[in-house]
Parts: sequence; structure tokens; C-alpha cells
Amino acid sequence: MTDKPTPVRALALAMAATVAVAPAIADDDHRPGRGLFQFEPIAASAASTDWDPAAPWVVPKGYTQSIVSDESDLDIYNGGRDDWNDMNTVNESGKLAGRYMYRTHEVRNVAEGGAVSVVDLKTGAARVIAQDSSYNALDGIRWTPWGTVLFAEEVEGGRLFELFLDPNDPSAVTAVEDRPAVGRLAHEGIEVGPDGAIYMVDEHRGQSQGCPGIDGPCGGGVYKFVPHIPGDLSSGELFALKVTGPDGVGQGEWVGPIDPAMARFSGSAAGGTSYQRPEDLEIIGRTLYVAITEGPRAQGEGREVYEGRVIAIDLDTLRVSDFVKPGVNVPVEMGRPGQPGFQTGFDSVDNLAEAPDGRLVMVEDNVPSDIWFASPRTNEYGASAQVDLFASLADPGAEGTGIYFSPFQPDVLYVNVQHSAAEDGDATWAIYKDRGDRREKRRHRRD
Repeated sequence: MTDKPTPVRALALAMAATVAVAPAIADDDHRPGRGLFQFEPIAASAASTDWDPAAPWVVPKGYTQSIVSDESDLDIYNGGRDDWNDMNTVNESGKLAGRYMYRTHEVRNVAEGGAVSVVDLKTGAARVIAQDSSYNALDGIRWTPWGTVLFAEEVEGGRLFELFLDPNDPSAVTAVEDRPAVGRLAHEGIEVGPDGAIYMVDEHRGQSQGCPGIDGPCGGGVYKFVPHIPGDLSSGELFALKVTGPDGVGQGEWVGPIDPAMARFSGSAAGGTSYQRPEDLEIIGRTLYVAITEGPRAQGEGREVYEGRVIAIDLDTLRVSDFVKPGVNVPVEMGRPGQPGFQTGFDSVDNLAEAPDGRLVMVEDNVPSDIWFASPRTNEYGASAQVDLFASLADPGAEGTGIYFSPFQPDVLYVNVQHSAAEDGDATWAIYKDRGDRREKRRHRRD
């Protein structure tokens, strides 16, 4: 059995719209009590021998974890199959803003098809709001400034959809539209820029797998869709990022427009840079961060030269730099917890989020799956000046995904646990600072 916030707790979280989001802090003082979501870093990655299904995350002192919604609420894929909770967003604007959390479920090749679910953060009620037998591996999800939800498929030639909601009931869907002009890609991350442009990645090992019939790297790029009319994704132009410099860092430019129906191939043909499995994007200020889960392969060996990284793209100058990279400003992971010589480190970064103070939050597609915070303050080479380990997942074989801060709940980090070792254990979790108020800790036990 696991604990879940009572409706009183959920209401307090969802209706915290009066709490102002703190500005970015100038220093990197992580002492508890300084600003929003400050913490003392945990000492090391979690070991599965310490796994407690009721508290799978190792978190800093003074922080609490609890279930928002798990498979006992929906169990979309019954018969012992995991729900594969993947990415999260809430209704960030409009009526009842902040009350509803939307989630993708990344199941592949099943008769029921992928699904999008919604959780009422006031009552805890959850239900499926979009599902189709053709949906496959739904992954990225993002709220738009014009009040819709974007979600997409993480398969070759995957589609991006726009979900329209009832303005009086943001938990009710009125239409789902395929948006082919945005590009057919192996979509994971989706981001909406301040100018209404849509930023995406192609989740492909562009450097080692390439494309059939093409010599050299192909795919695995970063893309930008510019609609002809802001807020209307039915038409526009698609561009790929080209970077002049070694290993995909240096001076960038947007090349194109390219053919959205063949985005991987046409982007590479236009000169777009191939990365090794980019998976998510996040804009903070005027910087676009991209999680690249794997590093390039050593020639003739097949091993990764380094275990993934986050690059930073200055949207004004298009200068591209390594923002977080193992062996540069964060340790290299060695072995696994409990093994001789184990060293906690950065490995297979997956999803990104913006912390309420402007730091970049990163979660690994790895075992153990760690959550890191990186300061936006950089050195002369563009690398973050401080990267701290916030949490680690002890659930053996599972990964954390879908990290997200709601604009209305700056003291709560949402994160999913996917393919948990616990029976029907896939869930959305909330990690938040213990306020020291006993009334805030009330929960009910569920059978």
C-alpha cells in the first residue's frame, strides 16, 4: 500500500495560485529556507536494496514524497501491464488554471493504443481523455499559451497532435487535431517559444544509426516550427538547427524550410546537425536547453565517449555550448550502487524542467534514475557553475520521467515513475518541502 494526498492536501497544492514565483537567485546558496525549492544535495545515488515502494525516491532532508495518481486510479492497461506514465503538464492559463494535470502514457504496439489522461488536483479523480488504437508511444506533452495541449508520438515518423479543451471544463476534450505541418519525427520533448514557435527534437541516434541510404550522420536533430499565424499550427515552416563546430557545439543557424513529411531526412539534407538521441527541451529566459541522452561512440569500439549531456542554445545569438556534461562540471557515473568502486555521476539525461528560481532540472533515463539541478550561472565556456544531486530513484529497473513544476505550485516537483518493479506501481509523484504543519501531512491509506 502507498500513501496519497487527501483532497485537502491536493486542494492546497492546486489552488496555490497566490504564491508568487521567486525570481532567479544570483548566488547558488542551497541552504534550506533560502528561496523556493532550496535543498542540501543528497550524498549519492540510491541503491535498490533500500527500495521502499511507499517512498521510492531518496530525497533531501526536509522533503516529503507522496502519490498524486497511480494505477489504482486508472490501470489503463490491465492484466499486469504498466501504464507507462510519461510526461506531465497542467492547464497553465484559462479557467481553473492549475487545477488539471495532463499526462501521456508511452505504451507501444498495444491494441488499445496510447492514451492521454487527466488528474483533477483538487479531488484526485483521474480519467482518460484521449485514446486511439493508432496512437503509439505517446511521449511529449506541453500546454500552449493559446490554451491547448500538444502531445506526440516517439516513433519514427511520429505525429504531433493538438488537443482542444472545453473552455468551461478544461478536463473535457472537444477535438484532437493531427498537425502534420509541424513535422513527422520521433517526438519526445516539445517546447513553445515566447514568439509562438514550436521547438522539437528527433529522438534518434543520429550519429551512430543514421538513415538508410545516407552516408554519415542523419537525424537526431533539433527543429523549429514557425506557424504562418501565431497559435495556428495548421501551416507554417519547419527548420533544422545547423551548428558549425566540433561535437555539435559552436555557432548555430536555422536551415530550411524543410519538408515536414520527411523531417529527419530533409533536415539532415539541409545541413542540420545530428545528435545522439536528443530527448527533451526547455526554454528558460532566452536559452533553449536540449537533453541529449547519449554521447558519441568511440570509433571502432561502440562505447560512448561520455554518458550524455545537456546543450544550451542562446536564442538571440544561436551560440551552442555544453551546459552540463560528465567529466566537465558533473561527475562521471561509475558502476552501480553497491558495487566496488561505485561513483555517483551524471548518466543518460532524459527530461528537463524549469525550477521556480530559474535553475534547470534534469532527470536521468538510467538505473538508478537521478534528478539534478543546474544553476543558470555559467563559466566562460557556457557550462553551469553548479550542478547538485536532488533525488534518486531506488525502484529497481524503473526510471523517473516527466519532471514538471506548475506555475501555480512552485514548491512542488512532479515526477513520474515508469515501469516500476511494484505491481501496478507506475505513478505520478509529488516531492515537496515539509512545511512543518501537521495539517499538511494528513493522508489516507488505500487498500
